[in-house]
Amino acid sequence: MLDAKQTKKPSLPIKMRIRKGDTVQVINGKEKGKTGEVLKTIPIENRVVVQGVNLRTRHMKPTQEGESGRIVTEEASLHASNVMFYSTQKKVASRIEVFIDKDGSKKRRLKKTGELID
Repeated sequence: MLDAKQTKKPSLPIKMRIRKGDTVQVINGKEKGKTGEVLKTIPIENRVVVQGVNLRTRHMKPTQEGESGRIVTEEASLHASNVMFYSTQKKVASRIEVFIDKDGSKKRRLKKTGELID
């Protein structure tokens, strides 16, 4: 049986439509409404790290003699369901659909506006 601290993680990565470098808007939680660039995706946990969103402060002890301790502020991950792709041209958040182009390649586009992402 699993303890409260132990959680069973899925063994296979989840297919994510949001990629590193995308601009996203937070749609749920305490950071709702903020936008930022995706710095990192974690497909195994279905999470993303967004620049300037969900900041956490850590107090670091000095590692070498003569060095002083410091306070580090870094972004913590968000669940991918709490963010939505944000179009900087149209200023609107939208879901992403994956479709197959005429030449047979997969492309992403916004459902609301039909704008191609890549």
